[in-house]
Amino acid sequence: MDNKTFLDTLSQRLDISLASVGALLESLAKEIADNAANLDGVVVPGFGSFEPRLREERVSLHPASGKRLLVPPRITLSFKQSPILKQKINS
Repeated sequence: MDNKTFLDTLSQRLDISLASVGALLESLAKEIADNAANLDGVVVPGFGSFEPRLREERVSLHPASGKRLLVPPRITLSFKQSPILKQKINS
């Protein structure tokens, strides 16, 4: 399902305007990103949780040249589905 179809479906299901649905999803994404930047997780009941993880600085080898490179620390975001969502998917 592409983004436009997803927004249309949500708009019809919730009986609100397409612009409102877009703004709502944009706000959700921004809130998750802001919390992840502060290393705070976000739990969406019935859907799952987004947990940020800090990957430490590390040394890596460039595969072509064999040079050692310093990879800076970064934040990654992992998603864990809720048991309710898992049950809905599997049934």
